[in-house]
Amino acid sequence: MEAHERAGQPATDADLVDVAALVTAYYSEHPDPAEPGQQVAFGTSGHRGSAFRLSFNEDHIAATTQAICEYRAHAGITGPLYLGRDTHALSEPAFVTALEVLAANEASVLTDAGNGYTPTPALSLAILMHNEGRADGLADGIVVTPSHNPPEDGGFKYNPPDGGPAGSQITTAIQGRANELLRGGLRGVRRIRYAQARSAAGAYDFLGRYLAELPAVVDLDAVRAAGMRIGADPLGGASVAYWGELADRFGLDLSVVNPVVDATFRFMTLDWDGRIRMDCSSPDAMASLIGRRREFTIATGNDTDADRHGIVTPDAGLLNPNHYLAAAIDYLYRHREGWPAGAAVGKTMVSSAIIDRVAEAAGRHLTEVPVGFKWFVPDLLAGTVAFGGEESAGASFLRRDGRVWTTDKDGIILALLASEITAVTGRTPSEQYRELTAALGDPAYARIDAPASRQQKAALARLSPEQVSVDELAGEPVVARQTTAPGNGEPLGGLKVITASGWFAARPSGTEDVYKLYAESFRGPGQLARIQEEAQQIIGAVLKEA
Repeated sequence: MEAHERAGQPATDADLVDVAALVTAYYSEHPDPAEPGQQVAFGTSGHRGSAFRLSFNEDHIAATTQAICEYRAHAGITGPLYLGRDTHALSEPAFVTALEVLAANEASVLTDAGNGYTPTPALSLAILMHNEGRADGLADGIVVTPSHNPPEDGGFKYNPPDGGPAGSQITTAIQGRANELLRGGLRGVRRIRYAQARSAAGAYDFLGRYLAELPAVVDLDAVRAAGMRIGADPLGGASVAYWGELADRFGLDLSVVNPVVDATFRFMTLDWDGRIRMDCSSPDAMASLIGRRREFTIATGNDTDADRHGIVTPDAGLLNPNHYLAAAIDYLYRHREGWPAGAAVGKTMVSSAIIDRVAEAAGRHLTEVPVGFKWFVPDLLAGTVAFGGEESAGASFLRRDGRVWTTDKDGIILALLASEITAVTGRTPSEQYRELTAALGDPAYARIDAPASRQQKAALARLSPEQVSVDELAGEPVVARQTTAPGNGEPLGGLKVITASGWFAARPSGTEDVYKLYAESFRGPGQLARIQEEAQQIIGAVLKEA
């Protein structure tokens, strides 16, 4: 899609959300349960929507929280529930609603001890640390966040006792019960007043515990000894207090580039479509930090719940997420002597094939899964995968001794790892990536979005390899047509076609009437364009029949 004329430019007053109107809509507007767009709908990262669109209102959160309480009871989860929130305007009222319902259902809730914001990885770590060695009294958690979404959006994500994003079996049950409660006028929802719920909740030091454990996963001594000059931009998100405390506690030469929290996110530059979006993998959203790249050895950004990372170097600006994943994997599997020798590299099916070549060069098995970090959770827990990463700039990896760190994405450790790589090797991740491509090939990769109706998206998600009779792509023989992931046999929810030097994958968007087309070629941009053109013809034929 064509970039907006103001992409990368500072936001103006006209771009800002009316926070008062948004919060008013959260409480005063009520969804129609018969309208699909106004129902509770869990995607790969929980339920998201906006009070203005009647897709994220008090009714949704009350119903979803009650459904989570009933799921907990059914699953026998009796330990504490960690409840955190990010800095979006709808996160505070949703946090209040959730706490009122959780307390009424007699859940033992732990919220931030300083009444601060909670990054997703800090909540995942809290769950795992509580549950370590336990067979009962297990903990779980809720993060109130729409991740990098625009300021008018809200999000609500449940993490079960494994610490990661809930799997589809769990989210389907929660979603179904929540919509049943909506249809019933919330008559089955238990709730008490906020003052009573607040006094019943316990406190947990998310920040203190996370920072205390951090040296176990990243070599901060090496970073400090190298005198790295680091710039960290929380993009107005939940990691803002973490970066300042991290610098003080570990003696790092680190500046919090923007310490401001403002629910309008007025300090952002506009994303590719002219909207404010805290996407740390977007050159447009990260334009301000990119412009300051020569002030720092390494500069980094996080999205609003700090589960994503953006890496900026003086020599290359903002790294493509795939490029950084490749550099990070190459470094970690060669420098983490405490990791299990048989631990695989984990990637999603739409991530760059340069990762396949990096894994092979490192002598490691590759595990390829569908889109969604939840697919990495069992292997990270077991240590059978040491690094799991997504092309959308989300990843996590094991502690230095090979034990699990988080089972949700952790943008903070990926940001710090960029400094560790530079401190230890003397090369920035972008320089390291160029060395990798010189040895393994230089891929051209792109993702584009194309229009698709709801019926067409459903048809694409149901595809089987037999329905796509293509034997050649961009002049090369097709070596594989996949609709399930090689690593776990789970559905891609779309199609991937592979040749010796290129591939494409198409899958429907979970939130918009488009399908996402990913493509890559190791034979240059011209061949990539040819793959994209033929892929659109192939997918177009499928959609025409829908």
